[in-house]
Amino acid sequence: MSQRYILRVVANEQGQWEWWDDIVGGHENGHLLQSWGWGELKREAGWLPRRFTLWDQERQRVVGAVQVLCRTLPGLPLRTGFLAYVPKGPVVDWKQPELCAALLTQLRDRLRRAGALTLLLEPGIITRTAEDDRLWQAFAPLPVRPTQAIQPLRSILLDVTPCEETLLARMKEKWRYNVRLAARKGVTVRVVTTEDDVFAWYRLLQTTGERDAFGIHTLDYYLSAWRIFSPRQQVRLLLAEYDGRMLAGIFVGLFAREAIYLYGASGNEQRNLMPNYLLQWEAIRWAKAQGASRYDFWGIPATDDEREEMAGVYRFKSGWGGEIVRFVGCYEHVLRPGMMGIARKILSLK
Repeated sequence: MSQRYILRVVANEQGQWEWWDDIVGGHENGHLLQSWGWGELKREAGWLPRRFTLWDQERQRVVGAVQVLCRTLPGLPLRTGFLAYVPKGPVVDWKQPELCAALLTQLRDRLRRAGALTLLLEPGIITRTAEDDRLWQAFAPLPVRPTQAIQPLRSILLDVTPCEETLLARMKEKWRYNVRLAARKGVTVRVVTTEDDVFAWYRLLQTTGERDAFGIHTLDYYLSAWRIFSPRQQVRLLLAEYDGRMLAGIFVGLFAREAIYLYGASGNEQRNLMPNYLLQWEAIRWAKAQGASRYDFWGIPATDDEREEMAGVYRFKSGWGGEIVRFVGCYEHVLRPGMMGIARKILSLK
């Protein structure tokens, strides 16, 4: 008897880009990190994206998709030793165990034959009792174990479907005041249209990283992100300026009806003008106008402890009226236990 669900390889061809994004972006569990462009961005950072769709032979349509980022382990050729990672995926209806079983088991078999040592799955599922139960049912065909999360475990999600007046009313009073203060004081927000602006924003990001002690990517990484996503209206780089001087700027993604605050930078001067508040508000307004249903502030500390190193980030993101959520995290399925054991010793992995 033939299988109903067949996992198909998607060719790495430019003409497939829009087709893939239509499938992933139109799915209720679609995510920017499963978009074609994200795979191309990570390709430039040393990962090899592999893409698959799950085909329903009975209904003659695609019912699932998964983008796997593959990276060789030091000292091993791609054919015999790579890590496979699925960020915010697979894109499938997690409430249907049959679909999940078909996708995961066939994906496992394909990756094992290709030389993968281990598979990391990090679904974009919010932790709730019912959701967790469904997740473990979906994972049932594969023995998995929880492992260290790669994407933020907690975030704040803002429903942007209400009118602007309601969104303003749901903010904390000080946030609403600061948005209006920045506009009243003459801060303006514009969309980046040239690479020179990206260069200038990156210098601001370097200042931010030094001030707040966090690591940043290279200039080429952010330039690639802007070049890949901006022409497709999947990213906007917004700059807040005052009297011709750049004060702050944020990268905001937009995919699958969700906006994501990806990267932010701010200078050390005239912070009393509250440019970051006006930036976020304009990003929210843009996302809403583009048909997004929610805005993801993309990562807050694991706890509410005021002594947390990033407690200030948490306070800023928590004032916009969103809901604090926790994602299910990352799970590992080891494909080649012997080889992976050797690799862990080599890399001092735990």
